[in-house]
Amino acid sequence: MLVTTKVAAASVRTYVSFSLAEAGAKVIVFADKNEDTAKASFKESKKYASNKDYQTTTFKTDVQDAQSIQDMVDLCLDRVDLILLFGLKGGNGKNAPIAETDIDNFDRIMNSNARGNLVCARAQIAAILKQEPKTLTSRNGARDFGRRVIINLASTSSFVGLPGKCSYSISKHAFMGIIKMAGLDHAAEGIRVDAVCPTWVRTPLLDIELQKNPEVQGMISIIVPIKRAAECEEVSDTIAFLCSPAASYINGTSLLINDAVTATVRLF
Repeated sequence: MLVTTKVAAASVRTYVSFSLAEAGAKVIVFADKNEDTAKASFKESKKYASNKDYQTTTFKTDVQDAQSIQDMVDLCLDRVDLILLFGLKGGNGKNAPIAETDIDNFDRIMNSNARGNLVCARAQIAAILKQEPKTLTSRNGARDFGRRVIINLASTSSFVGLPGKCSYSISKHAFMGIIKMAGLDHAAEGIRVDAVCPTWVRTPLLDIELQKNPEVQGMISIIVPIKRAAECEEVSDTIAFLCSPAASYINGTSLLINDAVTATVRLF
């Protein structure tokens, strides 16, 4: 399994490794622009491993560098047997409405969140197509499990806009479009591409945001019915499910992890 994220998702990435290790993963490759962050995550993940042959390694990568992504995928072809897992999150940039949007800032965020996802998906799918499809035995006999699954860490902003977050919201909608097209284009070849889309998640970055802007906690209390941010493990355990045979018919879509935030208009 490959776990690779950007800095903003580092805490979620760490918990993803815990969930996958608990689920029996044999090999996890941690890819990060900051290799020290990746090393810290893989050391901690060993405490949760249920597979006696559990192994980890790290790889320094940059989602905006196509060659870096290709090198990462080439490494994983030799090390990973079951699943490629990919996550991207980040690139908020400066808050501004459309009329005041800085185009250079918009290009930077789109380059990171949209183009970066496309570059990664293209490289991963090309590599997965070289691998053999798998089958599994179920209660109804043998069924296709496909070649591999790619899971993306997206955002509730892939479906709804946030006032003042024009560039970020547009980039996340584009991000989700790539996931849908990748799942559609390659479903017949045994490749699933899905996403999880949380709202606020309790991470060190959210703690910093709350210190800078205490009103954000008020927003969470008003918008989220249970009045709290998601815990990292509530996201990571969902990702582990999507990687499992139980999710073999889920493709080209997303799971919203937002406590019904997008189910209605919150008036109070």
